Amino acid sequence: MSGIALQLAAFFAISFWRRWPGYLALRNRAAEANPPVTAAQRAPEKTRETAATAWPGFRVLRVERREVEDAAQSVCSFYLVPEDGRPLPPFLPGQFLTFRLDIPVAAGNAEQIVRCYSLSDAPRPDYYRVSIKRVPSPEGSTVPPGRSSTYFHDQVAAGSLLQVRAPSGHFHINRSDEPVVLIAGGIGITPMLSMLNWCLAEQPGRELWLFYGVRNGRELVMKPHLETLAAAHPNFHLRLCFSAPLPEDMTGQPHLHRGRVDINLLRLQLPLKPCHFYICGPTTMLESLVPALDEWGVPDARIHFEAFGPSSIKRTQPATTADATTQTAAAATGIVVTFAKSGKQVPWQHSANNLLEFAESHGIPAAHGCRAGSCGTCMTAVSAGEVAYRQQPDFDREPGTCLLCSCIPKTDVTLEI
Repeated sequence: MSGIALQLAAFFAISFWRRWPGYLALRNRAAEANPPVTAAQRAPEKTRETAATAWPGFRVLRVERREVEDAAQSVCSFYLVPEDGRPLPPFLPGQFLTFRLDIPVAAGNAEQIVRCYSLSDAPRPDYYRVSIKRVPSPEGSTVPPGRSSTYFHDQVAAGSLLQVRAPSGHFHINRSDEPVVLIAGGIGITPMLSMLNWCLAEQPGRELWLFYGVRNGRELVMKPHLETLAAAHPNFHLRLCFSAPLPEDMTGQPHLHRGRVDINLLRLQLPLKPCHFYICGPTTMLESLVPALDEWGVPDARIHFEAFGPSSIKRTQPATTADATTQTAAAATGIVVTFAKSGKQVPWQHSANNLLEFAESHGIPAAHGCRAGSCGTCMTAVSAGEVAYRQQPDFDREPGTCLLCSCIPKTDVTLEI
């Protein structure tokens, strides 16, 4: 009898596992049909409030202090305060700051570069915090280390003055009461820390999960802080995942897992209820998880992610209107790009990923920074024609302009460069 009981139990378990995606999809569709009022009403209002209090251009912020955040000493947090003494405006948890840096070069000169870094704490009126990972040269490679991260780690100290643009970005947590699943890989933890700290302070009753993947425990950022929060908040479920753990990493505690963050782990751990998923990490993580969540039945509107080049992530759900517009533009032939100030007219080549790469390939200099639609450095006036975006960039461009790094021509187009 016990053998039959075990077989029946296994049968029902397998059946439940196979039907779970469909069940979850039905639950999610029901939730989409009746969204919480708070999500529909409060988020746009907060976005307008944040935009209204932001400053134009760049503002000088002073580094109040810096702190190393991991055992490997590769991640450092910088606490920034306003040099002019005026309060800092609020931001949406998950947004980033844009820095204009003067990097020292040979002969005492400096080269100006623009970089974006996620805010890593909840909004506060007295300081902003960014946590930056040093990017070394790849082992056995002649590729130089990351210029901006090296500058921050080696040159920026307490008292340093930095030119900073106001917080921006469309990747931020919503304000509904529905469960949230945060998924971070490596330094992708930084916007998740902002979301996590804000959520536990402002919505302490909201169910919250964090799956944080690193190679080993030495790479964990703010581990004591995370474990303290998990111990203090029963609705916060922490899962630390090690792809190559050290012997001391696996202590048998239930929140420690051997392996990468993948769809199987999510299906085993998460409850049967609609959740919003926020993912930030290396492209390989997103290329694995985003399609897997699609296939699991999670609606597109509940999957939010941030990575360099997000348009490369393959989706199994129907394309949006923006996707269709870009596909039409990409298929168009005979388009001519006119560079007004350079006096060049060049037939568009579909091998170019965007107008910035296209301009550079034809020897036309164009200012740029992040190459990901975040910093706005490549914003260029469009005097004729139209462009299309594969995904709306984070930077809010001005009317009559485009971000060269993120768009392609939809028609014949004239650019003022």
